[in-house]
Amino acid sequence: QVQLVESGGGLVQPGESLRLSCVASGSIFSIDAMGWYRQAPGKERELVAAITGGSTNYADSVKGRCTISRDNAKNTVYLQMNSLKPEDTAVYYCNAKILTSRMRLVDIWGRGTLVTVSS
Repeated sequence: QVQLVESGGGLVQPGESLRLSCVASGSIFSIDAMGWYRQAPGKERELVAAITGGSTNYADSVKGRCTISRDNAKNTVYLQMNSLKPEDTAVYYCNAKILTSRMRLVDIWGRGTLVTVSS
């Protein structure tokens, strides 16, 4: 009944920037939290950034280079990534904890968007 759709990934050179977007849609009553995770080839999925209420949380590897923000009116979360490095290459997944219109709390994931940082 609810879903997440990511966009904004692509191929960039080291030092460049990208802005990822994630839109939640469906029978949504409220969104408790949203975040971004990534999974590189041969690696486990890891948290990049999360936002809940007025607080944010970042992985040490991206602090100072990434900013997570949310537009509540559009049910959208953004991840601005600057000074990208080859080690940032991964599939980036959006995650959200959503209270549905039926008052059920669900944890959902998007299908992911690929970010490749290479010269």
